[in-house]
Amino acid sequence: MYPLKKGKITSQAHVGLPEGTYEEEHGRKGFYGKVSHLYHTHPPTGWIRIEGKLRPHCFDCNKLQPTDQSDPAGAPIAFLGNKNVKISVSRRSEPMPFYFRNADGDELLFVHRGSGAIETDFGPLRYEKGDYIVIPRAVTYRVVPEGKDNFFLIFESSNEFDQPQRGPLGQHALYDPALIATPEPAPILNDNRAWEVRIKADDEFSSLVYPFNSMDVIGWKGDLTVWKLNIRDICPVMSHRAHLPPSAHTTFVTREAVICSFVPRPLEQDPKAQRVPFFHRNTDYDEFIFYHDGDFFSKDNIASGMATLHPSGLHHGPHPRALANQAKKTHTDEYAVMMDAHNRVHVLPAGENVEWKEYWMSWMEV
Repeated sequence: MYPLKKGKITSQAHVGLPEGTYEEEHGRKGFYGKVSHLYHTHPPTGWIRIEGKLRPHCFDCNKLQPTDQSDPAGAPIAFLGNKNVKISVSRRSEPMPFYFRNADGDELLFVHRGSGAIETDFGPLRYEKGDYIVIPRAVTYRVVPEGKDNFFLIFESSNEFDQPQRGPLGQHALYDPALIATPEPAPILNDNRAWEVRIKADDEFSSLVYPFNSMDVIGWKGDLTVWKLNIRDICPVMSHRAHLPPSAHTTFVTREAVICSFVPRPLEQDPKAQRVPFFHRNTDYDEFIFYHDGDFFSKDNIASGMATLHPSGLHHGPHPRALANQAKKTHTDEYAVMMDAHNRVHVLPAGENVEWKEYWMSWMEV
């Protein structure tokens, strides 16, 4: 129905690019829809000036100061969001003196640093560095850290966080379902004190106060519960011949967003294959990446605890140094969390305060 190839191209995307060209992937629906590859004579990120509000963003989340870092009764701080998804950071240093219930959305907590326990309606669940913890909407919970240095990245979604469809890869691809941990009831029946349950609804807080501890569940059954998975347990899907898109690394899906996990893996072995992420402009999705741990080879001047946001309509891809040195790498050594959001993600005031404003210049070759 349509011409499928014109001009000077390569027969396999991301492998054997025509001499002196830069491949750009132009697609719809993130990496799930129709796609074309264009072969440029200059890198698509080779700009010298950007005018207007559309630009790539970089944030040092280590500089965010949520009130729960210094006040046990405090809360996380949101720095990015849209009508469906909000991204916040919690740095809780003391146990919550109340229980919390989010009636606005489902939550996905990623533990960047720290260890401890989360008390929930279904029972307590231990947490440690690298854990993803899924907390369905309106579950009551309380975070009890073991030390002062805790750092949670929190995704709040208006829709449920589900596991991705694995298709022909089979149910044990990405991770074995047996790795999923769920809480065991441990009812608190006699602590002889009143407890507040703080509820967030329409971004406002209300409180219920009980003369007992509401963590009094002695048993539960069903398929809606709190559960966790550690990023270290994820087995990446790989191709030794061609670089796979981020969609191959999908860990969670919601109706309006996709969460992917990047973990250490061998790089492509074909000597003609591109070994760094290809240039692309995700027409329907804004792309957020949080850099958790390791050596972030494809990006310059990025450290653990930083995050980037690349809005749809604007190219992004490897920095010049990574592109030039890709043949020297045999494997990735990084852990990162990506979110592709269907609607435009806005930078909130807290994000503006910790933004590296000159990030867009980092693709310019000096």
